[in-house]
Amino acid sequence: MVALRTNALRILGMLPLLGLVAGCNLVVMSPSGDVADRQSQLIVASTILMLIIIVPVIAATLLFAWRYRASNKSATYDPDWHHSTGLEVLIWTAPLMIIIALGALTWISTHLLDPYRPIERLDAARPVTAEMKPLTVEVVALDWKWMFLYPELGIATVNELAAPVDRPIAFKLTSAAIMNSFFIPTLAGQIYAMPGMETKLHAVINKPGIYDGFSANYSGAGFSKMRFKFHGLDEAGFDQWVAKVRAEGGTLDRARYLEVEKPSEGEPVHHYATVDPSLYEAILGMCVEPGKMCMHEMMMIDGQGGVAENHEVNRERLVHDRTGSHEGFGYGSGHAPATGMAAEEAPGATFPASGRDSKSEDQPDGMQPDEGGPAAPAGQGQGQGQAPAADPHAGHTMPSGETMPGMTHDAPAAGTTPAPAAPSTETGSSSPAPAQLNQN
Repeated sequence: MVALRTNALRILGMLPLLGLVAGCNLVVMSPSGDVADRQSQLIVASTILMLIIIVPVIAATLLFAWRYRASNKSATYDPDWHHSTGLEVLIWTAPLMIIIALGALTWISTHLLDPYRPIERLDAARPVTAEMKPLTVEVVALDWKWMFLYPELGIATVNELAAPVDRPIAFKLTSAAIMNSFFIPTLAGQIYAMPGMETKLHAVINKPGIYDGFSANYSGAGFSKMRFKFHGLDEAGFDQWVAKVRAEGGTLDRARYLEVEKPSEGEPVHHYATVDPSLYEAILGMCVEPGKMCMHEMMMIDGQGGVAENHEVNRERLVHDRTGSHEGFGYGSGHAPATGMAAEEAPGATFPASGRDSKSEDQPDGMQPDEGGPAAPAGQGQGQGQAPAADPHAGHTMPSGETMPGMTHDAPAAGTTPAPAAPSTETGSSSPAPAQLNQN
């Protein structure tokens, strides 16, 4: 009796928590867009299919524990039981059928709800017709805000998105910072935005309203404030919104964009009445800043073999470092031109790899002195001041002082002729030594 009272009190104590849960807005399970609605149906269908196994297993576990308890003397005790064909068929057939059903459901929905695939219907009763032109929206993820460009309307906004109800929307997404994730739960599933790449998302909003959009991928200090409002409007309301943006907005050119691109938190809504038509392609190509090389230029150079004229200058054009952390390390805004290298050059970027003068008089091991360079150490010259030939096997001795197997370091005795090279096992002819190869 005491135990029953304790359980009853526990249940009563949980009732306020149930009230709090009832106040949650489960927008993922009750969205206002057809794509998101079909995705929520997938969640429900998958859960039901899994419960077909989970519920009977839990029920059978409780039933067996109760029926075959030690105090139940009426239960059959059969310690030699070990097999049941009917039970084996049941426990293998049911999961197999569920896996087949889940696999078919996943295959079909993966193709039908592919974010790159234009939508074919507005809802279950209305297909998309040829006369319905999608609204194109170019989305740019910044630190820590969202920029939306409407190329057909010539306007842009920051942290505010609007679209007419029952009109297909074609999103093109990229990022000017690190990888991010664009997510409007009521509209469609999340889609990643990455620098130098473009992803796509097709969706439609079916009910007017103001909905939340945000970043679903951690991107730094301002991630929690990287949110915006999505306005689903009727045609008249959308036209009024466009007119408001054009009346209140300024100009979004490349110079203004570079200012907006700077990291900021809790950025307010901005409207732009005119937009540089080439801005989005420049953002996608990572070449908004004057003098930077666009990605398609670099890909053209790669297609031609990876080397172009003035490649030292091209290196400067390919540096994308908004933080300045690379300055003074051989590249970046602090990197001096190839001619007349300044003191900020990287310590390792010296002769001979870079073609510039060495910063030290010491010659690299194995190199002969340059004309006018430091003289060879006394006692090491041969003939007319030539450096001694480097032993290609120097340092290849065993710890005990013996040579490694197959390696002879001794020079041939005076008056003897070196033994001819052994015939190659592949060609049958003598293989030239590495020094001979270098001389050919």
